[in-house]
Amino acid sequence: MRWYFAYGSNMNPARMQARGLTVVEVVAGVLPGYRLCFNKRATNRAAGRAYANICHDPCGTVEGVLYLLADEREITKLDHYEGTPVFYSRECMPIVIDGGVQPAWVYIANPAFREQGLLPSADYMAHLLAGRDWLSEAYWAELAAQPVHPD
Repeated sequence: MRWYFAYGSNMNPARMQARGLTVVEVVAGVLPGYRLCFNKRATNRAAGRAYANICHDPCGTVEGVLYLLADEREITKLDHYEGTPVFYSRECMPIVIDGGVQPAWVYIANPAFREQGLLPSADYMAHLLAGRDWLSEAYWAELAAQPVHPD
């Protein structure tokens, strides 16, 4: 599979480029039945900081950036950055796009690294906000209003 759905910091195309991924196409995508949450403990930062995750919510939707990767091996480059399989697992999920549904890889935080009461840092949130071109105005505004950790 060559599609990858980003809902966190990888919504920033510059971050994907810096991570060495070869991307062929970029489109907006939506994951129904989930909501964005910030409950993945950021193990490489000071306490109390979070990374993005998705949580099951039958009424929810997660907007994000859907990347078509150059080949099926490209996704393994991200496994290193996401800490797969320890911090995040990589699952195939149905992403809604204009014209239908596209199966894509999605990273989900493993339960041992989830914690309530965490906040993302401002610099981390800047990466999410960089995905603005692929997000609805309402969704982007929700992201922009997300409280951040008082670094």
